[in-house]
Amino acid sequence: MSMQEGKATVGEIELAYDRWGDPQAPAVFLIMGLGAQMLLWPESFCQALVRQGYQVIRFDNRDIGLSSKIKKRSEKQNFWLAMARFQMGLANPAPYNLYDMAADTVGLMSSLGIERAHIIGASMGGMIGQIIAAKYPERVISLGILFSSNNQPLLPPPHPNAFFPLIKGPGAHAPRDMLLDHSVKLFTAIGSPAYRMTPDEIRHFAGGLMDRSFHPAGVKRHFLAVMGTGNLRPLAKYIRVPTLVVHGKEDKLLRPACGKAVAKSIKGARFELIDGMGHDIPNALAPRLADLFASNMIKAA
Repeated sequence: MSMQEGKATVGEIELAYDRWGDPQAPAVFLIMGLGAQMLLWPESFCQALVRQGYQVIRFDNRDIGLSSKIKKRSEKQNFWLAMARFQMGLANPAPYNLYDMAADTVGLMSSLGIERAHIIGASMGGMIGQIIAAKYPERVISLGILFSSNNQPLLPPPHPNAFFPLIKGPGAHAPRDMLLDHSVKLFTAIGSPAYRMTPDEIRHFAGGLMDRSFHPAGVKRHFLAVMGTGNLRPLAKYIRVPTLVVHGKEDKLLRPACGKAVAKSIKGARFELIDGMGHDIPNALAPRLADLFASNMIKAA
């Protein structure tokens, strides 16, 4: 199965991407979540979509992976006050926000000569996908949203066991073994209980990610970008493409109620809850997820 790697200039930044399948086939753009490199979209998922007749582009968002790192400094602010504002649907100061990241994705589409595409976004990527579908409707054929939220006020907060490992690690200068131990703790806390990776499997995968790129400052700025964007629910009335929202029943980071809120806000959106799934994409579920999203994309054909 053919795969091409590259970097595209989008405004003042470069975005690293890979492209699977026939470049003449309908395009699917995969937008990954907070602090997550594009490799968190499993190859098995990409290949399953290619077998459905699509070309697949996954990429590193700004500030992560092999894409450009942003130099802007973050304004100092009280973290818990910012979180409280966020829970109320209010925006906070940030070096950039999800609207900027949505413009990155659309810029990448243009750089690759793709006028319209199917969009699938995971977690923060699902938030970015909502913005693209609302603000750039002429560029979107269908919208797929995976374990995400619209950040409307008073949604249930993350479970502490999933949230605290995400926001508090051992520090950028910690020894490699300590960083990998933390990755095991995080992936175990947010992962799918019915499709567990072993600690050794997590360490191997996390080590590969670390060797490719290790940029904790970008993870922090992604978090600020989410909190700097606020409530996305007002955008829902502008989303008119076929939309599928998929969520794991066991997701402790973004609770199922968050996905239900997205589906409820978008006219005609379908909601699919998957037993045993958390806040990750297990290889065992890749074919089922690909089938679900392909069925939504077919509606737009």
